[in-house]
Amino acid sequence: MAEITLKSLAHTYLPDPRSLEDYAIREMDHVWHQGGAYALLGPSGCGKSTLLNIISGLLEPSSGEVLFDGEVVNDLPPEARNIAQVFQFPVVYDTMTVYDNLAFPLRNVKTPAQRIHERVMEVAEVLELTPQLKRRARNLTADEKQKVSMGRGLVREDVSAILFDEPLTVIDPQLKWKLRRKLKEIHQRFEITMVYVTHDQLEASTFADKIAVMYEGQVVQFGTPRELFERPNHTFVGYFIGSPGMNFLEVEARGGNVMAGSVELAVEQAVHDAVSHATSTNIKLGIRPEFIEVHAERVEGGMEARVNHVQDFGTYSIVYLTLGRIELKARIEEDQVAPTGQAWLRFPNERLGLYIDEYRVEVGHE
Repeated sequence: MAEITLKSLAHTYLPDPRSLEDYAIREMDHVWHQGGAYALLGPSGCGKSTLLNIISGLLEPSSGEVLFDGEVVNDLPPEARNIAQVFQFPVVYDTMTVYDNLAFPLRNVKTPAQRIHERVMEVAEVLELTPQLKRRARNLTADEKQKVSMGRGLVREDVSAILFDEPLTVIDPQLKWKLRRKLKEIHQRFEITMVYVTHDQLEASTFADKIAVMYEGQVVQFGTPRELFERPNHTFVGYFIGSPGMNFLEVEARGGNVMAGSVELAVEQAVHDAVSHATSTNIKLGIRPEFIEVHAERVEGGMEARVNHVQDFGTYSIVYLTLGRIELKARIEEDQVAPTGQAWLRFPNERLGLYIDEYRVEVGHE
């Protein structure tokens, strides 16, 4: 197991980069602590796989350093880093049995036969592959092949970390949840540093203790699933995490009030002061649909909105609203009657986030 440190790391695929947009990975510093279960989450093209390949040694960074336990490994090839990587599509030897596939990495490093057998049987039991050990890999289903591929990464006891690059893409949706839970169990049992790349927030939250959210080649927030949901550090995190994502209202201080277009927002003095003193014109207030109070009758401090339609999901509903000219979504639970025509909204101050130039700014609540 290893602590993996990225120091001033950056990468571009272009020979002569001229701007930040030319970098697949913008300069970053980041640490994956030993024995942790991490997810690297973001949309396609944000740099997730590039970063993973740099860590594993398949790709050399344009600048900066990769350190394992404080030692720079930039010049070490993948095989010398003791990194196991599980790819989107299973990597198995079709002509070998499942047993021989699992044993192969151990035989390569001259592990004694008895220990090979013990380790293969242990990993096969964890992955529920014991009944398939004598079968040739070509006869397995896609999810069984991927479990074998995972097992090949787990079987070596000297691996520094296991990197998973969207490993459940080819898996039947009904089996994905089971395999995610299985990976979590494996991590808890073997305590190996694991980094799991995905674009699926559910996969990330199910597997990881902490999630690094990537956007445009940067890690814009690193935190627990709860931290990402309740206090997104960047507007992209607010938008990307949650279903539906966070509501953002462009605001400005005008006439002694905080205005979103023509709508006067009922916010506390600390928020008003922060908006008034901001030097940027890119100012937004963000609030989760779950945190908007929706009232069918006029309430003190409520802002009148038009109800466009309501989508019923059984245990909850999403209410689509227009506040002035701003489109919003609010979530109400099944025991609340959905309003029709008009509604009055309140934004609890402790649930509001202020974002200047897309990043969250802390505001002291009254």
